Amino acid sequence: MTEVIGVVGAGTMGNGIAQVLARAGYRVVLRDLKDDFLARGLAAIEKSLQRDVEKERLAASEKKAIRGRIEGTISLEPLCDASIVIEAVTENLGVKIEIFKALDQITPPETILASNTSSISITKLGAATTRSDKVIGMHFMNPVPVMKLVEVIRGVATSEATYEKVRALTEKLGKAPLDCQDSPGFVSNRVLMPMINEAIFTLYEGVATRESIDGIMKLGMNHPMGPLTLADFIGLDVCLAIMNVMHEGFGDQKYRPCPLLKRYVDAGWLGRKSGRGFYEY
Repeated sequence: MTEVIGVVGAGTMGNGIAQVLARAGYRVVLRDLKDDFLARGLAAIEKSLQRDVEKERLAASEKKAIRGRIEGTISLEPLCDASIVIEAVTENLGVKIEIFKALDQITPPETILASNTSSISITKLGAATTRSDKVIGMHFMNPVPVMKLVEVIRGVATSEATYEKVRALTEKLGKAPLDCQDSPGFVSNRVLMPMINEAIFTLYEGVATRESIDGIMKLGMNHPMGPLTLADFIGLDVCLAIMNVMHEGFGDQKYRPCPLLKRYVDAGWLGRKSGRGFYEY
C-alpha cells in the first residue's frame, strides 16, 4: 500500500509541499480549516501541474495520476493513517502548538510530526507533544516545486531515526536536505531576514529609492531579485513574524524590525498577496 503523508495548511507552502509529495508517488492528505481555503490550494496545484503539461515536462496522464493522489479535507481525522504529517500553517507559535497537540492526539505514536516553520523553535513544538523525539523541522523554500533546499532542523529531543527518515524522504522528493540545529531563524532566515530588514531601513531613512536599493543588490551582488521585491514575494507579515521571533529569541537589537515594515503590515500592505507592499501589483 502506498505510504500516506499528511500536510496541514493548503496555502502557498502547503499546496507546494503536497504537490511535490504526490509527484514523488506518495498519497497525500491535504487539510485546511475551510472548504474555500482548500479549494484555493487544490486550484493552485492544478494550475502548476497544467503549466508543466503545457511546457511538456509532464504528460497529461501523469498529471491526472498526481492529482489523483491528493485528497483534500477540512477534518484532522483522515491524517490518522499518515506516517509523517508536515505542518505548514501561519508563522505563529500558539497556532502551531495547538495543531501539534491535536496531531499528537489523533495520529499513531510512531507518526513523525514535522513543521515547515521558517523560524519557530522545533524544541518548543516537540515539548507540546508526547513524542518530542519524533518532532522535526522541514523548512521548504518558496516556490516549493522549483527550489531544491529543505532545511532539516533537529530539536533538542529529535531522534537520529526521525532525522534519517526525514532526510531520506527529502532526497526522494528530489530536494537537497541540509541540516542545522534549532536556533531562531535557523540558517536561511537568520542570514536573509536581517539583510531584507536593513534594505527596508535604507528606504525608511531615505538613503535611496526602492528601485535603487533593489537594483544595487541585483547588479552589484548578482542577486536574482532585490531585497524589497523579495520581501513582497515572501509576504511582509511573514518577514515581520520572523524578525520578531529572532528579536525575542536572541534579545539582540540587530534583529529589531524596521518601523516601516511594521507600518506596512498594520496597513495590510503585505506584498504580492495583497496587491501592495513596497511595490504595487
